Amino acid sequence: MKLNGKHRTLEKKTTITNFLKKEGYNEERVAVEKNGIIIPKAKFKTEYITDDDILEIVQFVGGG
Repeated sequence: MKLNGKHRTLEKKTTITNFLKKEGYNEERVAVEKNGIIIPKAKFKTEYITDDDILEIVQFVGGG
């Protein structure tokens, strides 16, 4: 798979929620694009990703 422009190997298909947890992302503070389509947070638990997918994950950071 490709994550934020870098090639990675995904051992098996997994949900976006499980992938985010494994990678240390806070599900509430990210936006996910899969193969050019923004995935709504409501679908993170049911949308699967595979080694053939291209993901872009943007993490929101607060500050002032």
